Amino acid sequence: MFWKFDLNTTSHVDKLLDKEHVTLQELMDEDDILQECKAQNQKLLDFLCRQQCMEELVSLITQDPPLDMEEKVRFKYPNTACELLTCDVPQISDRLGGDESLLSLLYDFLDHEPPLNPLLASFFSKTIGNLIARKTEQVITFLKKKDKFISLVLKHIGTSALMDLLLRLVSCVEPAGLRQDVLHWLNEEKVIQRLVELIHPSQDEDRQSNASQTLCDIVRLGRDQGSQLQEALEPDPLLTALESQDCVEQLLKNMFDGDRTESCLVSGTQVLLTLLETRRVGTEGLVDSFSQGLERSYAVSSSVLHGIEPRLKDFHQLLLNPPKKKAILTTIGVLEEPLGNARLHGARLMAALLHTNTPSINQELCRLNTMDLLLLFQKCCLVQRILEAWEANDHTQAAGGMRRGNMGHLTRIANAVVQNLERGPVQTHISEVIRGLPADCRGRWESFVEETLTETNRRNTVDLVSTHHLHSSSEDEDIEGAFPNELSLQQAFSDYQIQQMTANFVDQFGFNDEEFADQDDNINAPFDRIAEINFNIDADEDSPSAALFEACCSDRIQPFDDDEDEDIWEDSGTRCAARVTARPSSESGPRCSSPVDTERSHAEGSRSQGPEKASTQ
Repeated sequence: MFWKFDLNTTSHVDKLLDKEHVTLQELMDEDDILQECKAQNQKLLDFLCRQQCMEELVSLITQDPPLDMEEKVRFKYPNTACELLTCDVPQISDRLGGDESLLSLLYDFLDHEPPLNPLLASFFSKTIGNLIARKTEQVITFLKKKDKFISLVLKHIGTSALMDLLLRLVSCVEPAGLRQDVLHWLNEEKVIQRLVELIHPSQDEDRQSNASQTLCDIVRLGRDQGSQLQEALEPDPLLTALESQDCVEQLLKNMFDGDRTESCLVSGTQVLLTLLETRRVGTEGLVDSFSQGLERSYAVSSSVLHGIEPRLKDFHQLLLNPPKKKAILTTIGVLEEPLGNARLHGARLMAALLHTNTPSINQELCRLNTMDLLLLFQKCCLVQRILEAWEANDHTQAAGGMRRGNMGHLTRIANAVVQNLERGPVQTHISEVIRGLPADCRGRWESFVEETLTETNRRNTVDLVSTHHLHSSSEDEDIEGAFPNELSLQQAFSDYQIQQMTANFVDQFGFNDEEFADQDDNINAPFDRIAEINFNIDADEDSPSAALFEACCSDRIQPFDDDEDEDIWEDSGTRCAARVTARPSSESGPRCSSPVDTERSHAEGSRSQGPEKASTQ
């Protein structure tokens, strides 16, 4: 019987909790403790929310475990403790966020000397971040009372988890009014200026890199928040401070006055590039039809440009004399003077400045002759050097050598010249430059564009795997012709996805009768809108669609016996309401019948035709 079986579903955690002196460690050894906690097992939650247990959980995520423990279990309990504290159970969040003594115990982790244990730092950051999102007012009030909080976070900014914590304060505080108060508090603490000071040759690379990344994220978060808010609130004070001319000048001073290290130059240039961003796609990974609507445009602050302009000469010198780097051994030899990350970021900054189209900056770059240094077009003989580099690669490959590694970039540069020659704001200027080339060089260029570059582009667009069928029968070919190709289906499905789901969506889902009738005469007509198909079948009317369907069926389905003069369904008792066209070999069309009549008719036909005929059928 059913009650004979032991179907008791009581978890082992409940059995442990029934013990008189159960310990937290015994419970944490159970695999299902987190599941029971999320299921809000009240007995378990009451145990965990005891003062002693909460203090032990906080200590586990803020104190280094003993070194004599086995390595694979050394951080097992701190990890479990972090998961329990951040499992989004209101009772635990209220207990931790509402007890100032527990918050102080958690806060003491910042008093450790750098470098922090990265794993414990991630546990600490996750726990504080969860409290900022769940118990915002209590935690922000607590942190504001700590005078050294910002200083301690910046002291440990070399640990990525602390950088994430600072960004949570900027982005995860709700509602908007409270978020604005937090931004003003951070601005009063001079967070932006102190982050800029960390981008300095005297600081280690990790601190410089994380400080740069934090500033870049603050810029993007501030601009995104400003574009998303419907009501016109006061501007983001952190973004305003970072876009100020004084802040930009201080950043450039740290980069160029004194020792020039690659880490400082790259970190500082990354911040400047973010300030010069004019547009950015809000969501990645979407198809073009969707992502186009998510692209946001921003205006570059004039104070940023005014701060950069006096330092253009320093960037020009950076392109000429970058920080010294050791030779690099590559697969094709030794690279004595690598381009370097500093020069690469300097070139990107020049391109971003040109994109702003600021007259004074353009004039200064022309005066410095930076354009020629960057190999941009006329005086640097770009067309000639493209041809020479391509021909040199052809000679190398013809002699059995390897294809040069920069040929992909060279192809893109050549295509950019051709595209701007055909259309674009500098079309006239480039046309004049091409016409001014020597006759032999102009002929080589035209031949290169018409033959070599065209063939290269064709090869680059060929599918690596053929999409054609290896073989197909005549029937498959006929069937394929009646359906749209893959691109049409993809476009139709995309159109279907972006339709608005309204009350009359079902009524709109399909062709109109007139639209469907226009294609009746052509069975291979493509589906213009696969999202809008409506089948209207009426058995009481002899419509052209029914005739077309019967013609297709009669062509595909062979009769049981072409030699018979009489239809095997002739004696059927039940017939269809709508008569259909007869086959050429039969005197009347097929009629619907009940299964009993069909079986009786088939048996009578078998007896009249003899055993041999019946077996054939």
